[in-house]
This record gives sequence, C-alpha cells and structure tokens, in this order.
Amino acid sequence: MQTTEDLKRKIRSTEALQSVVKTMKALAAVKIRQFEKAVEALEDYNKTVKMGFQIVLRNRSETVLARRITKKNLGAIVFGSDQGMCGQLNNQVVSHALGVMDNIHIKLKDRAILAVGERAGAILEEEGQSVEDNLSTPGSICGITPKVQNILVKIESWSIEKGLDQIYLFYNKQLSKASYRPHTVRLLPVDQQWLEGLRKKSWSTRMLPMFTMDRKQLFSALIRQYLFVSLFRAFAESMASENASRLSSMRGAEKNIGDQLAELNAQFHQQRQMSINEELLDIMSGFEALKETQ
Repeated sequence: MQTTEDLKRKIRSTEALQSVVKTMKALAAVKIRQFEKAVEALEDYNKTVKMGFQIVLRNRSETVLARRITKKNLGAIVFGSDQGMCGQLNNQVVSHALGVMDNIHIKLKDRAILAVGERAGAILEEEGQSVEDNLSTPGSICGITPKVQNILVKIESWSIEKGLDQIYLFYNKQLSKASYRPHTVRLLPVDQQWLEGLRKKSWSTRMLPMFTMDRKQLFSALIRQYLFVSLFRAFAESMASENASRLSSMRGAEKNIGDQLAELNAQFHQQRQMSINEELLDIMSGFEALKETQ
C-alpha cells in the first residue's frame, strides 16, 4: 500500500505535468491564430496575382503559355511535423499523399519526395517510400519565407536534373480550431482551366489595365509569385493544423491528468484518514492498557 508521502510526491509531479500541459495548450492556441492570420493576409496577395494573370492573358485566344505534362513522374512535397504530441496528423497526410500518387499510377521509382518535418519523412520511409530530402518545419511565421525559397530551389533542381514537370503539395488544411483534413494541390503544371477562367473573367471596372513588358516575361514572373503564394499557404495551413491537432491532444491530456489528480487526492485523503484512525486506535489501546495495570 502506498504511504501518504508516496501519494504526495505523485500529486506534486502530476500537478507539475498539468501545468506543462496547460502551457502547451495555451501556446498551441496562440500559434493557431498566428498562422490563421498569415493565411488571411495571403488572400490580398493572391488576389493581386490573379489579377496579374487576368491582365496578361486578356485578348489571347488560348492559354498556350502554361506547361503541359509530358512525363509519367512527379515531385511531391509532403508537409508534416518535427515535433510530436499532434495526434495522427503525420500518419494522415502521409497516407493521403501515398493514396493520391497510387491513384494517378505513379510508380515508387518515379517519385521524387521532399518531406517537410522529420516525423512525416520517417513515416514515408516506413511505408516503403524513399525520401530524397527532409526539410525542418519553421518555428514561426518569419521562418516560412526562407523555407519556401529552399523548396523553390529544389523544384528548379528537379526540373533541370530530372525533367519533372508535375509537382504536388500534400498538407493538412485546417477546418476549425481543433480539426483539419489532408489536402492536395497540384502546383505544376498550372491548372489550364483555372487560367482559362481568369482569361475569360470580366475586368471589374471600365479602366482596362495595360502592361509594357514582354508578355512571356510577365507571365513567368506571375508564375513565380503564384508558386510562392501556394507554398507559403501550404506551410501556414500545415502549421495551423499541427497546432490544432496539438491543442486537441492537450485538451485530452488535460482531462486525463485532471481525472488522475482527483483520484490521487481521493486516495491521499483516504490514506490520511486511515492513518489518523490507526493512531487514534493506538492511543485508545494504550489508554486501555494503562487502565488495566492500575
């Protein structure tokens, strides 16, 4: 049977763990909002890029500038996490990514994979999918831009060295403060139907815009901005989802710890009362023994 001192030590350690969980829960909630704001801020930027495409494609009979798929291979960026305590986030996005690549009939040997997050990379390897490179996740919003630049360099390397013309993004998209789902974006080639829709879209005012630089150069510049926006959003959505998953896990852990703490306190009070009762019985027994000797 545990002594009251043993129970006291367990209560103190459980309370310390409860404090850590509460801190992690608060931190996850703060980070969720930070990454949500980053996604919201991208909307205006994305709108400007779309307007640029609308301008450069205007008065063209077809969107001939977009690249077309020529080979049965692809490059994929799978966004996961470096840290744990985020539930099934990594397993779900990896399972989703492998399922999509299987469905479009891309063989294992024809896939170039870049994993964002050590845990996602490890799960991919466990599933038999080789990972060409692994990129750590950014610690804050400020760290996203350098990571995006690293990925853009990797994509260019894939294009030059391997001739890859299909690039996919797989990441978790946040649904609410504590939920998310895996999401797929075909980054390259750019969706022809999307470009066609922008080409046919009416301009919002009577003042029609003009440009003086070469059309192909302007289109290429807009493609680079489109890639940047898409990758930045993938990072921000993935990080928001990671913290949403962690928040959900911490809520569950906090409830379990609270239940355990309540049980330990109940055991402590019961043990303490038993000790008091034993001491009282010892006193009464001693008193009765003294009376008998008199």
